[in-house]
Amino acid sequence: MTDSTTQSGKRERLVAAACQTVYQQGIEKTTLADIAAAAGIPVGNVYYYFKTKNDIVQAVVESHRREADTLLAAIEGGYDSPRDRLKALFATLAGQVDLIARYGCPHGSLCAELDKRGDGADMAAELMRAPVEWIRRQFEAMGRPDASDLAVHLLARYQGAALLTSTFRDPSLMEREAAHAAEWIDALDLSRTEAAYSIRSRFFSCPAAGIRVSYSLC
Repeated sequence: MTDSTTQSGKRERLVAAACQTVYQQGIEKTTLADIAAAAGIPVGNVYYYFKTKNDIVQAVVESHRREADTLLAAIEGGYDSPRDRLKALFATLAGQVDLIARYGCPHGSLCAELDKRGDGADMAAELMRAPVEWIRRQFEAMGRPDASDLAVHLLARYQGAALLTSTFRDPSLMEREAAHAAEWIDALDLSRTEAAYSIRSRFFSCPAAGIRVSYSLC
């Protein structure tokens, strides 16, 4: 193993440890010593990779962004319909119920922490903007003219459920919300609604009165 490979491996361990400790303790309460201990690396070595705590925070943000991109790409490639992609996203995020009950949503918690910092608001907005845009494209593909509003609503729905799940330490809250969200997404799928009502007209007849009325279901 080359020195560059070893160094890369140590940096990755530090970033992973930083993500974990920041998630569990928050940015302000996390120290470089905490991160070094979680990574199993002497604290003095941390400065070789990160000069300041802000550098580590930036690395944590970049790690979250990459994880989000990887997740969205996997869902995009694993499901054919935008409806199924949206349901898969919510189910995947909600699948971390035990962690969410203890610490909240990893993504949302980080954004809340960043927003408290003078230099972090833009990073928080960027982290949220990417999934909102991806969700918007799915709703748009479903034929929804209100795709932008629905994208914000769906992400807010998940984040709100995550907050309540963490506040009450009750994983069942998120589990129930995931089921409700799937039903809501199904109901919003215009293509499925149109298919369900594909019969274009019906007839109402009243022979005694000589009435035969045609009406449309679509």
